[in-house]
Amino acid sequence: MRSDVPTGTVTFLFTDVEGSTRLLHSLGTQAYAQALAEHRRVIREACRSEGGVEVDTQGDAFFFAFPTAPAAISAAGAFTESLASGPIQVRVGLHTGTPLLTEEGYVGADVHLGARISAAAWGAQIVVSSATAGLLSSAPKDVTLRSLGHHALKDIEERVELFQVVAPGLTEDFHALRTKGTHPTNLPPRLASLIGREQDLAALTEQLGSPETSVVTLVGPGGTDKTSLAAALGAQLLSSFPDGVFFVDLSALNDSALVIPGIAQALALRVTPGGRCNRAWPSTSPPRTCF
Repeated sequence: MRSDVPTGTVTFLFTDVEGSTRLLHSLGTQAYAQALAEHRRVIREACRSEGGVEVDTQGDAFFFAFPTAPAAISAAGAFTESLASGPIQVRVGLHTGTPLLTEEGYVGADVHLGARISAAAWGAQIVVSSATAGLLSSAPKDVTLRSLGHHALKDIEERVELFQVVAPGLTEDFHALRTKGTHPTNLPPRLASLIGREQDLAALTEQLGSPETSVVTLVGPGGTDKTSLAAALGAQLLSSFPDGVFFVDLSALNDSALVIPGIAQALALRVTPGGRCNRAWPSTSPPRTCF
């Protein structure tokens, strides 16, 4: 059993790099490796200076444990501000609980909740649970919390109230958290294995993520998993489009006049006289289409 990690009431801090695949392709392998190393140095230095203990790291994600919530907030604010001018932005999630410490490390729902909170945040955003928020009375005076409401998180039974840390030097405005129900979608489940298609998925992610791209077309004979690849791509990019990602099946149509109504129905749009489509909800992101 590790003797260097805090016990009792512990505040967990989780980080993850925003858009790591996109960054790898845009920066190139060498530049991305250098940026990733610097990001690791900055996070480790900030967390250790506040008494944080590195519990685990996987890929570009960190898991730290702190004996107090204010220390965890101070560390998160410090490294988030330090990374603000660089290419790598991390999403940060914090939660406080009383986990069980075993030979294998921390065990309990508190660990899973902290990780889910981090996954819901955006790059450069620090999100904390109500349990952590309630322990910040001794945090720096210029640090405040903004309620983000109650959210449903994956594999967490009850909705959780979440807060954003607001402080000088930190970005304040973000899209809605990436939690269950935040991004509407009708994507079908993955229909086939995508083993061996990782490079195709990465290339499509880069193309469709470009602001200069509106349409990406997948072409090939039947049975080559075009639909499965498109569905996997949509699922991977779902968090990037607050208005949602939708699957429109036009395979059964034999009349071109039904194309627009078919698309409108899948996207919850209203078709007005003349065939024009109007959104049934406000648009917050540019459209992208993958056929």
